[in-house]
Parts: sequence; structure tokens; C-alpha cells
Amino acid sequence: MQGIESLIPLILIFAIMWFFLIRPQQKKLKEHQKMVAALRRGDQVITQGGVIGKVVKVRDDSNEIEVEIAQGVNVRVVRSTIATVTTKTEPAKA
Repeated sequence: MQGIESLIPLILIFAIMWFFLIRPQQKKLKEHQKMVAALRRGDQVITQGGVIGKVVKVRDDSNEIEVEIAQGVNVRVVRSTIATVTTKTEPAKA
């Protein structure tokens, strides 16, 4: 009985950590992956490095997008380094 009673606080600590640390982080990661997957041409984005630009080309087969950071200056950026989408373009009407 004493062994089981000593495990109860450890289980409670793990449960608290799960609800306050692990679960919200997993939720945030899923939202970020969904946001990055929904990127399209014309979206204005901010990278994790703080660079602001407009998406010029989205390649479905690779992990990169092309972002215009100034007129005529395009850079290739890894999708996962996009921090936020500031302006979202509407999908083209069929």
C-alpha cells in the first residue's frame, strides 16, 4: 500500500504538466502546420527571422516557398520558418 500512495503525487504532477505544458504546445504545433499548409500566392507573411514579404510562388512538391521581400528581390524560404500570415488572400472563384 505504501508504494501505491507514493506514486499518487507523481501521477498528479504528470497530469498537471500534461494539461498546462504538453497539450497546449501540441495544439499550437497543429495550428502552425495547418497555417503553413494553407499558404498561397499573394499572402503577406512574417518569417521567424522577422523578414516581412509576400508569397510569390508555392511549390507543393518541396518544403520551400518563394517570398518577395522587396520589389524584384525574391528569396526561397523553408515553409516551417513562417511565423505568421498577416494578410490572407481570398481563393480564386471558379
